[in-house]
Amino acid sequence: MMKKKRLYKSALAMLLFFMVVVSLWASSTPEGRAIYYFAVDGTINPASKDFILRVIDKATDAQAEMVIFHLNTPGGLVAATRAIVSAQLTSPIPIVVFVSPAGAQAASAGVFITMAADVAAMSPGTNIGAAHPVPLGGAEGEDVMAKKVVNDIAAWAKSIAEQRGRNVEWAEQAVRENTSITASEALTLGVVDLFATDKNDLLAQLEGYTLSDGRILQVAGLPLREIRPTWRERLFNYLADPNIVYILLMLGMLALTWEFMQPGIGFGAAVGGSMLLLAFFGLQILPINITGLALLGLGIVLIVLDIFTPTDGILTVGGVVALLFGSFALFDIPDPAIALSWWNILATVGTLTLVSVFVIGKSVAIQKKAVVTGPSGMVGAVGVVRADLDPVGMILVKGELWKAEIDMSDPSDEPIRKNERVEIKRVEGSKLIVRR
Repeated sequence: MMKKKRLYKSALAMLLFFMVVVSLWASSTPEGRAIYYFAVDGTINPASKDFILRVIDKATDAQAEMVIFHLNTPGGLVAATRAIVSAQLTSPIPIVVFVSPAGAQAASAGVFITMAADVAAMSPGTNIGAAHPVPLGGAEGEDVMAKKVVNDIAAWAKSIAEQRGRNVEWAEQAVRENTSITASEALTLGVVDLFATDKNDLLAQLEGYTLSDGRILQVAGLPLREIRPTWRERLFNYLADPNIVYILLMLGMLALTWEFMQPGIGFGAAVGGSMLLLAFFGLQILPINITGLALLGLGIVLIVLDIFTPTDGILTVGGVVALLFGSFALFDIPDPAIALSWWNILATVGTLTLVSVFVIGKSVAIQKKAVVTGPSGMVGAVGVVRADLDPVGMILVKGELWKAEIDMSDPSDEPIRKNERVEIKRVEGSKLIVRR
């Protein structure tokens, strides 16, 4: 018994010693000795901007060795891009932007984000450029304003290139002349620093790489920690797409209108309300034009009014015009890569118009149609006797049982037996007057 106790004590002591050694080893290994990496595949918008800034802050707090940013974007909003670039230029840890995989692009906003990296790399088959801001109009005053915007964006691109030691001349050309180049051309022109086939190749080239500020990267053997967007960030990123927001907005209004016209169990209200709620989240993320939103509301109101007070489609025409103008003016996003699609507008407004015309047509037809239900709609109808008429009984007409009486003007005064057919001549109160 004593030997067993000593054995248990020895085992417990060894276990405690092992736990202490492991904890000391873990505490002596800094958590930040890792490489954080994440990917952005899509437009640069307020939602993707928040995700990028969160990753940079998280890596900074953890004292990570480096952040690798996989980028594939057609462009985005200037305000969101400026916030990302500012975070890159002021980050205490190195940030590597890697345009990948093959087929990816760093267009428009992607140019500034790539050039602002401590290390810029591209994969074969990728391209960078086309950073010219798209003007909103063509009037003389607007043209002057567009030139001011171009000058401002070009100066911004040059300042980023100067700070990171990149090709300043090409940076200005990308803005003013919409220049776009391949990955190999970007490496030759000094727009990017590395040409890597994949992430492993990139890490191999980054080992021992000297940054512009003199720091030397030592990344061999460090663990990779991938940061993915949360469900909330993914949802907001979807809602930052003006095409999705527009469809949700229009379908939501249509569903609520249908529920208002055809009250039921509330399914239309629940679906429409949910769609509008999601659409309003998106409208808070995206830059919108209040006038465009008001025109959309006016268009829906006019179409609904035409349904309840038919004007032979006059109000519907006005509603469709308001919807079209409101749709085109809804978002202040001049960049065609991320703007609301014309096909989306035409398809959505066209569908809404067809539905409205169908509903209005049915409404007008019902109003013009003679009354066919109730006592006043029974005259001339044919029924079947269910209880002998002698002279009063019951008949079945249009699926309903009615009290009936034989018309006294009927030349035959014989009772009408069950299952015989009769014609309704007139209505007296709730009683039908019939004859053979």
